Amino acid sequence: MAAVRVSSRSGLPSLLIYLGIGVAIGQDGIGVSFNDVGLTQVIGYAALVVILAEGGLGTKWHEIKPALPAAAVLSTAGVAISVGVTAAAAHYLAGVDWRQALIIGAVVSSTDAAAVFSVLRNVPLPARLTGVLEAESGFNDAPVVILVVAFSAAGPVDDWYMLMGRIALELAIGAAAGLAIGMLGAYGLRHVALPASGLYPIAVMAIAVTAYAAGALAHGSGFLAVYLAALVLGNAKLPHWPATRGFAEGLGWIAQIGMFVLLGLLVTPHELGDDIIPALVVGLVLTMVARPLSVFLGLAPFRTPWQEKTLLSWAGLRGAVPIVLATIPMVAGVTDSRRIFNIVFVLVIVYTLVQGPTLPWLARRLRLGENEPEDLGIESAPLERLRGHLLSVAIPEGSKMHGVEVSELRLTAGAAVTLVVRDGSSFVPSPSTVLRQGDELLVVATDPVRDATERRLRAVGEGGKLAGWLGTAPAAPAGAPAAGPSTAASAAAKWGAKWGLVKRK
Repeated sequence: MAAVRVSSRSGLPSLLIYLGIGVAIGQDGIGVSFNDVGLTQVIGYAALVVILAEGGLGTKWHEIKPALPAAAVLSTAGVAISVGVTAAAAHYLAGVDWRQALIIGAVVSSTDAAAVFSVLRNVPLPARLTGVLEAESGFNDAPVVILVVAFSAAGPVDDWYMLMGRIALELAIGAAAGLAIGMLGAYGLRHVALPASGLYPIAVMAIAVTAYAAGALAHGSGFLAVYLAALVLGNAKLPHWPATRGFAEGLGWIAQIGMFVLLGLLVTPHELGDDIIPALVVGLVLTMVARPLSVFLGLAPFRTPWQEKTLLSWAGLRGAVPIVLATIPMVAGVTDSRRIFNIVFVLVIVYTLVQGPTLPWLARRLRLGENEPEDLGIESAPLERLRGHLLSVAIPEGSKMHGVEVSELRLTAGAAVTLVVRDGSSFVPSPSTVLRQGDELLVVATDPVRDATERRLRAVGEGGKLAGWLGTAPAAPAGAPAAGPSTAASAAAKWGAKWGLVKRK
């Protein structure tokens, strides 16, 4: 807990402190001897599943949807460019043979989901950049794992076109498994009321882990499957969502702490001396050449401004994922695999120390910082026998629902605000009650209008009392009364849009 506090104050990814704890406990510290590479790999894989699940649950679909094409290119073509350039540097500048160089290039070409999720969410970046980085870190583990396993296998490496075909097939299988299980799980949790609220977080994580298992058993990418399944679940407006999100964050922290401490235990610091210079050289080429080249070439078709490309190049954070992947050649018995592990370990430590704390500074220099209002917090609890839902709504600071009267919410027929909690006391609101920041509302909605009610509340939170008059009101489902302004108001909005007086979304 102290390490979390220190890392949040310093801006450093917490992995550095956890790795330091592991090293301090290990052979050159307190003296605990640990050399079980196989156990480390198994626990590392399990931890990555939990970390990817937590990251997917916390990723907003509306932020990453526009970023998916760019993230897909960076996760495939960008990884290929990075692997080639980094491997060449490892071979020609660090004197590593080609197989080992390719393994090093593949291992360090994966951005770390845990580092990205923990650092970027504390940096006020525009949503489009956060979406690209989060989606890339969730997607690129899959092709990198396939490459590392292929390069570490005994015998000659497959031809490049066979390797690319294998990667494409495994990604397709993993994506199909993750989306299918995520949608089935979300449908089940939304339509079946569990007997206790504490079961919902367990069910969500169980569905995510099932997606990983299904993808892996089908010879697909389990990592892509678990991320996509969690992404679907995280954007499905499930019951008791804040509790589920907090549970997932707690598991994510446990996974990170356990994995990083174990990796620190596996390192023997006095053996790192000969590998420091090669690690610095390879890391310098990766950071200053390979990553920028993959970003600028990969995003060339998207007309991304150079400032955003520069930030994306510097924000390719490495973390525990490369170190875990470096155990694959050790388990496979690749020659000099311990040296590969040491080079990767030093590279990750040094360049995380450089990149993590300087990312906010670079964002400010490039004028890419952005402060966005916090999203409206809505928690839903199903009332199965009453065929309704209780929506608990928290109005955050900066929300445009501040100053709106209850009647101005214009909720769909079948929904009503029944209680307001303000400054520790609760009261039943009247239509003229003015809502304020910090209020918590209890909204009752029948099953047919539950989704339309939530969309309306979010629209007012983003657009204020005029949401709907400017063409921003969400459409009600079939058979439900429409939310928003009257027919005359809709006609006025259309007339204003026609003559350029109103910008329609």
